[in-house]
Amino acid sequence: MTVIGYAPGAYDLFHIGHLNILRHAAAHCDRLIAGVVSDEMLLLTKGRLPVVPLPERLEIVRNLRCVDDVHAEVVPDKIDTWREVGFDVIFKGDDWRGTPKGDRLERDFSAVGVEVRYFPYTMHTSSTVLRRALAALDAQTAVDGGVLR
Repeated sequence: MTVIGYAPGAYDLFHIGHLNILRHAAAHCDRLIAGVVSDEMLLLTKGRLPVVPLPERLEIVRNLRCVDDVHAEVVPDKIDTWREVGFDVIFKGDDWRGTPKGDRLERDFSAVGVEVRYFPYTMHTSSTVLRRALAALDAQTAVDGGVLR
């Protein structure tokens, strides 16, 4: 039986943490589908738009050797995505483990026979940290009158 894995994420400001989770996921399934969360869903769930628009994020992730296919996530419920895509295991960073979101994910997917597997979250690099660094650069550029130093 072919095991289909699903690794959802924003994949905004693509970095080593994203690559790590996708490589780990690919090693634990026969076929890996990366779910790239749409701009609208990111605004709804996180309260902000991504820096990199969905078509570009899809293209970046689609061209990784470890990814077999991509899926644009346009609904907020992962069970609805499962109904569209059909996968056997969903992969998340271990920062979800033991959280209300992670507990709900495990409960919902257990009911339909999908395994939730966690991989180590890359602490030193995140899109949030990169976004903060970009904001600090923007602020400094504004102070310097638009001149980068």
